[in-house]
Amino acid sequence: MHSIAFRQTRPSVQEEIGPRQPGAIYQNTDGRFEVLVLVTDPVDAAQLLRRTAARWAVIVRDTLRPDAQPFAVGSVWTDSDYLIRPAKRTYVPAA
Repeated sequence: MHSIAFRQTRPSVQEEIGPRQPGAIYQNTDGRFEVLVLVTDPVDAAQLLRRTAARWAVIVRDTLRPDAQPFAVGSVWTDSDYLIRPAKRTYVPAA
């Protein structure tokens, strides 16, 4: 009998990022976030996230907090995240 080895495949970077492109707003249990910047350079992403390795990072701002400062996140898109507003082609951050 032959056994079939299943190779676990890592999700693509785009699958991990999900719909988080500059201008998108998404919500999860931690807050409601506007995506300001998407960083896909692994070296820059790791530096922003203060990790030894990262494939990507997004810089977001919590829109539920009027005094919120932008910060970087590297958590993958999950079923607990949902899109409030998709990214726009021409994006100008909210004031």
